[in-house]
Amino acid sequence: MGFPKFSLSSTVLLIMVTGLSLRAESKTYWGDIEVLKEMKNGLDPGSVSPGSCVSSWDFAVDPCDNLFSERFTCGFRCDLVVSGTSRVTEISLDQAGYAGSLPSTSWSLPYLETLDLSNNFFSGSIPDSLANLTKLRRLGLSRNSLSGQIPTSIGSLSELEELYLDNNNLQGTIPAGLNNLVSLKRLELQSNRLTGEFPELGSLKNLYFLDASDNAISGNIPTSFPSSLVQISMRNNSFEGKMIADSFRNLGYLQVLDLSHNRLSGSVPAFLFDALPSLQQLVLSFNHFSSLKSPYSLATQSDLISVDLSNNELRGLLPSFMALMPRLSALSFENNKLTGLIPTMYALKVVVPGPGISPLVRLLLGGNYLFGPIPDRLIGLEPCSVNVRLVDNCFYRCPAIFFFCQGGEQKSLTECKSFAPPVIP
Repeated sequence: MGFPKFSLSSTVLLIMVTGLSLRAESKTYWGDIEVLKEMKNGLDPGSVSPGSCVSSWDFAVDPCDNLFSERFTCGFRCDLVVSGTSRVTEISLDQAGYAGSLPSTSWSLPYLETLDLSNNFFSGSIPDSLANLTKLRRLGLSRNSLSGQIPTSIGSLSELEELYLDNNNLQGTIPAGLNNLVSLKRLELQSNRLTGEFPELGSLKNLYFLDASDNAISGNIPTSFPSSLVQISMRNNSFEGKMIADSFRNLGYLQVLDLSHNRLSGSVPAFLFDALPSLQQLVLSFNHFSSLKSPYSLATQSDLISVDLSNNELRGLLPSFMALMPRLSALSFENNKLTGLIPTMYALKVVVPGPGISPLVRLLLGGNYLFGPIPDRLIGLEPCSVNVRLVDNCFYRCPAIFFFCQGGEQKSLTECKSFAPPVIP
């Protein structure tokens, strides 16, 4: 339960006067009790098992009077906000297994700071009356069966810092009113059925975590993001078009960017490798990128640790600058249309990267049109020492005795010559 801001977590005050303890009782505000009653009445009785938290809510005593009683101590917290009156400041029924609908008419809890009903079986729509929770800082409705649209009224919760609506059946567009949540730090919308274009959220100056993955969001990537972002995850949607530098150039704190499983096309821009000083993980797999631009700095100051560009339509030679990234340890170009030789620098980074340079412990190059001899530095690698894959290429001397040649055949000579006849012998 935790302790309140101004007293113990009950409505009972202990006042020490000349060595004597005087007990002064206060009452829970009647409107808060009505909301708790409505919440209990809205639950499916079959989900309220005997002995469960909500089953104890019989309202035979004052709900917030729990200092000298064990009753009504689970599921919510009360704080004394004015002399003689206690208000509900937290309702948390996370992972309680309850089913039913959320109350749609009341939610008149102006002092509520936390509402967490995640990991239950609540159904129906998100009520507009949640806009009455003007002090709310955390709203958790994750992993339920909620449907309908995200109500635009949520945009009026100006003190909201965390919003969890993920893993439901929510539909429709993401309301532009979310841009009014100026205190928001974390936004999770993943695993719903949201559609339409993603709204601009440039005014959310405190947002550090954004996840809108596993929806059906379409259109272009937004032209701007809050500069405070540390992680952006928008995988498995229908974003299309090119990645524009202006959308990301000011993200000096960004560590994770995952735009995989979309319809992005054109070139993988160079700024991803030298203009985002904190970026550590870049995932652009399963898109339609056709080329990759090399940065002028050769990415020697990059903090990237993992880069996944697999399952695109990349053509040309393997970019040598990748081997110069000091912290890069995982690189995947699998299932593209790359050709040419494996640069010796790649093999050196796997085996002997040099002082202060992280070795490549994962190098996945299968499913391309690479040819020529296997670099000597790779030949002596022991199985399980690193994860290297060269299957389904045009290496004619890549026998299965080498672990990195196992798991698939090389392409036929006919296919290799038809793809790149000027360079395939």
